[in-house]
Amino acid sequence: MRNALGMALAAIMTICAFAARAESQTEYDPAKVSDSLKAIFQFGSTSTKQALNANTVTLITGTIGGTYVQFGADLASVLDDGNKIRVLPIVGRGSVQSVADILFLQGVDLGIVRADTLDYLERKGFAKDIKKQFTYVTKLYNEEMQVIAPKSIATLKDLEGKTVSVDLPNGGTFVTALTVFERLGLKANFVYVEQRIAMEKLKAGQIDAVIVVGGKPYKSVSTFNNDGRFHLAKVDYAKPLQSDYLPATLTAKDYPNLIKEGESVDTIAVPAVLAAYNWAPNTERYRKIALFVDAFFTKFPSLQNPPFHPKWKEVSLAAPLASWNRLPVAQQWLDKHGVEPVTQKRFEAFLKQNPAAAKVSDADKEALFRQFQAWDAENARAQAMPEKKK
Repeated sequence: MRNALGMALAAIMTICAFAARAESQTEYDPAKVSDSLKAIFQFGSTSTKQALNANTVTLITGTIGGTYVQFGADLASVLDDGNKIRVLPIVGRGSVQSVADILFLQGVDLGIVRADTLDYLERKGFAKDIKKQFTYVTKLYNEEMQVIAPKSIATLKDLEGKTVSVDLPNGGTFVTALTVFERLGLKANFVYVEQRIAMEKLKAGQIDAVIVVGGKPYKSVSTFNNDGRFHLAKVDYAKPLQSDYLPATLTAKDYPNLIKEGESVDTIAVPAVLAAYNWAPNTERYRKIALFVDAFFTKFPSLQNPPFHPKWKEVSLAAPLASWNRLPVAQQWLDKHGVEPVTQKRFEAFLKQNPAAAKVSDADKEALFRQFQAWDAENARAQAMPEKKK
């Protein structure tokens, strides 16, 4: 009897252990996560195809390794919500190509471009009234111009007649560099060389400078192995640049390999923009973008915390963008939730506290406001630095 009871208990324990092991295996079985996908493959139909496409929003980003790609990955990570919305980032080929993709590539809903790209395309005669075909969801962060050159080159103006690498054609650096040189009346011998190769050519004395436009600290600049001959040249915030660019500062904290401790280098910056085609409000494409806007703006605070890119700290959803039209549904969301451009309010308060501001012309006031914007963005970035170090 006792032996029979013992055998029964042993059998029960074996069964329980097997069941527990099976339950444990089921709990961690990756196949369980894929049940919905298995159903798609087994029972997929026209309605399945429609459901998959209905709430998927595609986003053209930038080249691999750049900040745009990281922003796209962050958006997908935060916004993806089952069948309610899916963000599908796509690796891009630079700002000019992204503009073309938003306009003409089938299925592309949104893209990250530089604010000066549309003006460049119109100025070159490649497009007419192109801004009417675009809207913007929000201004993102600012991207600084970094000019790596021998110490004999003090400012951008010293590159007159010199050989300057501006990265590959149709990229953001290419567009911004050419635009800035034209506005300042400077002529240089531009060469179009991928940045890593350009850095080696600079060291070998085959070119006189390398220009990089991207959010600081930019990897190819921060990893530049300086043997003491090179530094970052100054870019003055001259009046011809003030309509589309912002003043910016680079410090030794950004680039200890190129700037001495305690020193800084003045430069300019260009805003990155989350842009969309100007779809009519009653279209399916507009509905999808509206879905994205609601999810993005609602969950935006999450993007400003680690582990997401620190440049999110510089983003102000309501910040205005000169000469661009805001996507109506984005403006409606901001109005409904009482989100106002904080920088603008601070700037107006600043002017009221300074009587001398009454004598400033409207044009100069706009330039002053852009400087205030730059200061506000830099302040936001400085506040983010302690978190980045953790």
